[in-house]
Amino acid sequence: MTVLHPSGSGASRRTFVAAAGASGLAALLAACGGSSSGSSGKGSSGGHGTALGSTADIPEGGGKIFTDEKVVVTQPSKGEFKAFTSVCTHAGCPVAGVSGGTINCACHGSKFSIEDGSVKHAPATSPLEELKLDVTGGKIKLA
Repeated sequence: MTVLHPSGSGASRRTFVAAAGASGLAALLAACGGSSSGSSGKGSSGGHGTALGSTADIPEGGGKIFTDEKVVVTQPSKGEFKAFTSVCTHAGCPVAGVSGGTINCACHGSKFSIEDGSVKHAPATSPLEELKLDVTGGKIKLA
């Protein structure tokens, strides 16, 4: 058993706590930094070939957010499907809904076009990143 002495011999409590905290932080960062298979390499959206759902799930003139994949799919006009990252370009919040022809962020009020992801209402100044889709047989997946 190690005895800590106030005179400075042995490890101080502060050194021990700092070392324990640093090792815990390193473990946490290693767990968070790992990549999952199927990642698109963009870091923000689901991977290539990720199945999202059915074309019937996407309302004409609206859209649907796929939270786990960080993707929003819209149908600006009948049979035309678009996909964008669902992370607001203003402050990185996830978008909250699709209505009135826009993809809407609840954090600060940014709105993006369902047609091309362009900014329709500030504070965002950059459009949402458009993603490629594969729509076959009524099924939607990331290309």
